[in-house]
Amino acid sequence: MLFHLLYEVLGDKAGIFRVFGYTSTRILAAAITALLLSFFIGPWFIERLKARQIGETIRTDGPETHKKKAGTPTMGGSLILFCLAVSTLLWCNLRNDFVWLALTVTIAFGAIGFADDYTKVAKRNKAGISGKLRLLLEFGIAGTAMAYLFYSNVMAPDVRLQLQLPFTTFNESVTLPAWAYVALGSFVVVGTANAVNLTDGLDGLAIGPSIMNAGTFLVFAYIAGSATTLVVRGGTEVNLAEYLGVAHIEGVEELAVFAAALFGVGIGFLWYNAYPAQVFMGDVGSLGLGGAIGMLAVLTKNELVLAIVGGLFVVEALSVIIQTGVFKATKRVGPDGKVVGKRVFAMAPIHHHYEKKGWDEPKIIVRFWLVSALLALVALGTLKMR
Repeated sequence: MLFHLLYEVLGDKAGIFRVFGYTSTRILAAAITALLLSFFIGPWFIERLKARQIGETIRTDGPETHKKKAGTPTMGGSLILFCLAVSTLLWCNLRNDFVWLALTVTIAFGAIGFADDYTKVAKRNKAGISGKLRLLLEFGIAGTAMAYLFYSNVMAPDVRLQLQLPFTTFNESVTLPAWAYVALGSFVVVGTANAVNLTDGLDGLAIGPSIMNAGTFLVFAYIAGSATTLVVRGGTEVNLAEYLGVAHIEGVEELAVFAAALFGVGIGFLWYNAYPAQVFMGDVGSLGLGGAIGMLAVLTKNELVLAIVGGLFVVEALSVIIQTGVFKATKRVGPDGKVVGKRVFAMAPIHHHYEKKGWDEPKIIVRFWLVSALLALVALGTLKMR
C-alpha cells in the first residue's frame, strides 16, 4: 500500500519518493517495519495471551526440564503472521501474483496451525486436530497453489516446469510433467511446514534457522528477478540470473521484499522467544513459517537447494521418521503387556535426543543455529559453484 502511494502517486510529484520503486529500498523498509512492529506489539500481545490463560501444555513423555515451561504463553506465531502480513502489504507490489501466492499459503497454513493450537488449549492436551485432517488440509492448500502456479501464466513456460539440481546451471535442469511438478511442489511446501513444526521444541530453536532461511531466499529471489545486466567476455550482455546460472523469473524479485519482512519479524520474535522464552510460537507460527519458506523455495526455483539451506529442518524430520519406522518394525508386546521396540535415538526429534544425553538447552540451540548458518552459507555458495 505504501509502495503504491509513495512511488506511483507521489513519485511524479516529488522525485525523492521514486526511491521506493527500487526493490532494495523496499527490502530494507519491509525488514525494519516487521522488526519494529514485533518489538512494539510483542509485550502487549504476550500480556493478552497471559490474561486469556493461553499457555503451553507439556507432553508427558518429554524431558523433565520442560515441565517448568508449562503455562508459558503460546500461539505467539499469530504475532509473526500479523507483522509479516502488514509489512508485506505495505511494501510489496500488490499487483504481483508471486506475493499473493506466498502470503496466501503462509496465512492458510498458519490458520491450520491456529486451529490445532486452539484445540490443544481448549482440551488442555497435546493431541490437537487429527494428523490426517491436518495433512489433508495442507496438501489441499499447497496443491491448489501449485496448480494455479503451473497451469497459469504466472511463470514463463520455459521456466515453470524445470527442476534445477544443486551445483548445476539452469540450462541443465530437468523438465517434469505438470502433474509431477504440482505433486513435487506440494510435497516441498507441506514437508517444510511440518519439518519446521517438528523443530519447534526448544526456546528459539525453530525461529533461528527460519531467519537464516529467509535471508538466504531473499538473496535467491532478488537474483532470480533482477533486471540488472552484466557485460561478459566477448561483449555479450546477460542478466544477473543468467550469469550465475539460475532461472530468471520476471517479477519474482518482489519475493525478496516478502522474505525481508519474514527476516525482520523473525528477529523481532526471537527477542521474546530466546531462552528462557517469554512466548512460544505454537503450530500457528511453525506451520506458517514452514509454508512461507517452502513457497519461497518453489517460487524461486530452488526446490532442491532447500534441502541444503533447510538442512536442519530435514534432519529433525528424518529423525522422527527413522525413530517411528524402526519402532514400528521391531515393536512387540513385552512380558508386562506393554508395547516395546527398538529406538535409534534416546528421544525424537533429535534435539530431544541431545537433551536426554545431558546437553543443556542453550548449548543445543546455539549449536543447531551454527549448523543452520553453515548450511545457509553452503546454499549461497551454490550460486558461485554453478
